[in-house]
Amino acid sequence: MGAVRKTRIIIPCFNEAARMDLKAFLCALEKELNLFFLFINDGSTDKTEQLLASLKEMNPVQVEVITLERNSGKAEAVRRGIHESLDGPFEYLGYWDADLATPLAEIEGFCRLLDSADVDMVIGSRVRLLGRKVERKALRHYSGRIFATCASILLGISIYDTQCGAKIFRNSATLRQVFGKPFKVNWTFDVEMFARFSMVLKTPPRETSLRWVEVPLSEWVDVKGSKVSFKDYIKGGIEFCRLLYYLRSPARRGYEKLLNS
Repeated sequence: MGAVRKTRIIIPCFNEAARMDLKAFLCALEKELNLFFLFINDGSTDKTEQLLASLKEMNPVQVEVITLERNSGKAEAVRRGIHESLDGPFEYLGYWDADLATPLAEIEGFCRLLDSADVDMVIGSRVRLLGRKVERKALRHYSGRIFATCASILLGISIYDTQCGAKIFRNSATLRQVFGKPFKVNWTFDVEMFARFSMVLKTPPRETSLRWVEVPLSEWVDVKGSKVSFKDYIKGGIEFCRLLYYLRSPARRGYEKLLNS
């Protein structure tokens, strides 16, 4: 990993003890001294807390751990992590899935794009292209395509993959507002997050997204033990309807007022 600006990556964790690759995290930190991880232990009931404590002990400078007493869901875990990091010395903030389905090596490329003055957000995208190792189960792939299409229509922008768990942002006052209030949804909070940028900046979605870059990942693999189940797809559909209410009905006005208060 090449040199990057000071970057903190939020890693939400819920019962990840059997899937976390501590060696991969430590190796990434050893190669890049400007990289930092903030692990949010989201009310885990397995040995995740002990595992994270040992990781922090091995690298107390670049690793921080916050433990939430109750499971709050990925959306709130990520929000808490970003909010906790905004006042720190970090130029870039992001979040990454704990199972490292997206390898940490991708962080360097994301940060290189952010070094451009015209980019505020870099989004990982699981695109099946020749020469890239993107392996997804058929159900997840095709359901993801349907969801992404619906999300693009809802948001009013062209985006291939809203749900990839690898995103990095430029630290800014706008980011503070976007992550300032709890999200209305959990499993699909990424879609709500995209919409919030437009609401906070008071610019049309297409104009807002001109400063975002979607990057086809070199590698992404479904990691054994994924917690995504058929029930989650049902929840995703229900959450989408909830977002439709807040983004495309008169309720949007009140929601925008809340975000900007």
